[in-house]
Amino acid sequence: MKSDSVKRGIERAPHRALLKACGYTDEEIERPFIGIANSFNEIVPGHIHLRELADAVKKGVYANGGTAFEFNTIAICDGIAMGHEGMKYSLPSREVIADSIECMAKAHGFDGLVLIPSCDKVVPGMIMGAIRAEIPFIVLTGGAMPPGEFRGKRYDLISVFEGIGAYKANKISEEELKEIENIACPGAGSCAGLFTANTMACLTEAMGLSLPYCATSLANTAEKMRIAKKTGYAIMEMIKKGITMDKILTKEAFENAIIVDLALGGSTNTTLHIPAIANEVEKGLITLDDFDKLSDKVPHIASLRPGGEHFIIDLHRAGGIPAVLKVLEEIINKECLTVSGKTVREIINNVKYIDHNVIRTVDNPVHKTAGLRILKGSLAPRGAVVKISAVSPKMYKFKGPARVFNSEEEAVKAILNSEIEEGEVIVIRYEGPASTGMREMLAPTSAICGMGLDEKVALITDGRFSGGSRGPCIGHVSPEAMAGGPIAVVEDGDMIEIDMINKRLDLCLSEEEIKERLTKWKKPEIKVRGYLRRYSKLVTSADEGAVLRD
Repeated sequence: MKSDSVKRGIERAPHRALLKACGYTDEEIERPFIGIANSFNEIVPGHIHLRELADAVKKGVYANGGTAFEFNTIAICDGIAMGHEGMKYSLPSREVIADSIECMAKAHGFDGLVLIPSCDKVVPGMIMGAIRAEIPFIVLTGGAMPPGEFRGKRYDLISVFEGIGAYKANKISEEELKEIENIACPGAGSCAGLFTANTMACLTEAMGLSLPYCATSLANTAEKMRIAKKTGYAIMEMIKKGITMDKILTKEAFENAIIVDLALGGSTNTTLHIPAIANEVEKGLITLDDFDKLSDKVPHIASLRPGGEHFIIDLHRAGGIPAVLKVLEEIINKECLTVSGKTVREIINNVKYIDHNVIRTVDNPVHKTAGLRILKGSLAPRGAVVKISAVSPKMYKFKGPARVFNSEEEAVKAILNSEIEEGEVIVIRYEGPASTGMREMLAPTSAICGMGLDEKVALITDGRFSGGSRGPCIGHVSPEAMAGGPIAVVEDGDMIEIDMINKRLDLCLSEEEIKERLTKWKKPEIKVRGYLRRYSKLVTSADEGAVLRD
């Protein structure tokens, strides 16, 4: 056992003394050491309930002969960080989380890990660090909150963001906006739709890292507590049976996750996180090209918020991720092993019920094409990403003059002041990983939708979008402006052509004109300090997962 390095032999008497100072007995020290990585804090709704889940996991660990050691890592709420300086720290926090898991696991000789994350960057960050630790691990995602209900309608956080635009457009009163604010987020858990947090939970289960039904079971439910206990028990089974992560984290497992992502129409942020996780297994194992290749054969089978009407609670009641995998069984790899000790085939063979009003069949999909689409062209030579499942078919093809902004704040001000003309293409640049930590653009996209412009204008950025964004919003343009990509030299009035059907994103200028502009372009100074300055010097482009260079 790895923990032998900190507890076996005469030379480790001081180490055992320190463990006994924490109250552990000789009998507990003899057992396998299981680290319980918890992102509990008192400001993020997705994490405020995780103490109780950690206690349940410990019971499962002890019931199967292990000793549990809980420790914490950070977690940023993207909703609270949105629209101000705080969002610069959101994506970069993923690397801090990964480093903290690696540090704790390696320093203390853990034999296994149970990861208890919930929100956006925390899920991939914990997994990345756990892979580096080279020990068995299981992920227990914290669960979604239910939608808020008011006057016969259901609401979520995006309802509040879009309510701002509706208020600015005089569609609702300030009192109505306040009512939505008060009921949209009814309690603990990640936000209720298929936004980034819940998308990552679903993909974590799809790639075999969580027990069945973990991803969609709601926060603060008895079912989630039972899954937590089973998770603690299961990590000990993995250790006893010698199930190592290389048997689970295969190329095929990552492809299963991408297929589920495309089929559900998940957050565009997965095109950052899945390659980043895979990079910890093998450099270049998963790229944007894998998303592009698989998108040609995967239908969109569920209409979930923000692009549809259903919430995570509906997906769970319809059969959860096992049901999704069952529907996709002719496309996925069914022989992949999971942390439950079962293969995907064994899990989906136990599926007894699927509500096809929520999880449609392959023969009767929401859309015949996948929910995410990779676009390339003269404006995005290395790729850009759009959540096509959240776009009106009227906007699949669009051509218009550029309105260029060098920051999110400039763009939001112009949108809310009704300065954007119908038919324009809003370009927001210098928001990529090396510029500002690749902020999410939920404020401008929500303002566009709230003001009723989502079928009249398009938005393109080298930044990224919240999993809650909807409309013709194209992000992750690579190379980013700070790296001297073509987006850096777009000028007001330049025509931009979007063709989501043929996967094109083009700046309607000659190749010679683009090259000439780039020779005159000067890289602006980044006005950041501390961790963000170090991050900006090491981070790769979005098409590489925004990972740090070795």
